[in-house]
Amino acid sequence: MERHILVTGGAGLIGNAVRGTLEAQGRKVVAIDLVERTREGLPLLACDLTDIHRLHAIAAEYPLEAIIHCGAHSGPMVARDNPYSMVQVNVVGTANMLELARIHQLRRLVFCSSTSAYGDTPEGPVPEDVVLRPTSVYGGSKAASEALLWTYWRQFGVDALAIRLSWVYGPGRTTDCVIRTMIEDALAGRPTRLPFGQDFFRQFIHVEDAVSALLLALDAPAPARRVYTATGGTYVTLGEVGKAVTRVLPQADIALAPGPDPVDEVHRRFDISAIAHDLGYAPRFDLEAGIRSYADWIAARTA
Repeated sequence: MERHILVTGGAGLIGNAVRGTLEAQGRKVVAIDLVERTREGLPLLACDLTDIHRLHAIAAEYPLEAIIHCGAHSGPMVARDNPYSMVQVNVVGTANMLELARIHQLRRLVFCSSTSAYGDTPEGPVPEDVVLRPTSVYGGSKAASEALLWTYWRQFGVDALAIRLSWVYGPGRTTDCVIRTMIEDALAGRPTRLPFGQDFFRQFIHVEDAVSALLLALDAPAPARRVYTATGGTYVTLGEVGKAVTRVLPQADIALAPGPDPVDEVHRRFDISAIAHDLGYAPRFDLEAGIRSYADWIAARTA
């Protein structure tokens, strides 16, 4: 019997894109999310990540080969006033995935981690093995989940990898995103005014590049490490992002004040040489091309 790849968070930005890419490759996929629904015509099974019995029932019905674990509270802006939920969904949910992988002896588990696990970083380029000092419960949940991956690998031999993704943007993202705000304002003829960001650096990654990193981790024959960082290869200020949006959409009227994002970490440039060397990862979308694809998607949805 052909086995399935379990994709968690199948209704979310990354999970939906992962599921769609796998299915386009002709691979068997079972995708889950909190509520049963369809996304772009494809079914999703209802499953709470904290419901270990439901997860085992799905594994019994759909024999599993591997897991790509994208399901989680998706950023520090989510559940800010409910840190207990952040721990339950992100940490306990990951522990449940590891239990599935251990008990059912799956080939591999790929965990969608975040550069928020780093917290504020030292001078770059920043390698994966610096000390993690997360500054949000979200970042802490990712760091804790990575520690579980490491120990399940060492103690039980579970082949688990974490990919620390930087800020993901692009078609499908509907949650808080400064690039989406700039695009939507430009398309609607509104000015974009932010009280910060002109000189604040951020490292974006297009959703299709994020998917590429996760799938390379899924299929790599013998990864040299358990954690990799993936970005879009750019290190630009939000002011420079605004200029890129204006090159794509000349009608954009964008002005940002100086200063850091008050709810974001200060990240120096991340070193992505390890994932390039070991897994063959190379981002395909430069910032302007990524913004253009995102703007086309938003325009089509609002036409």
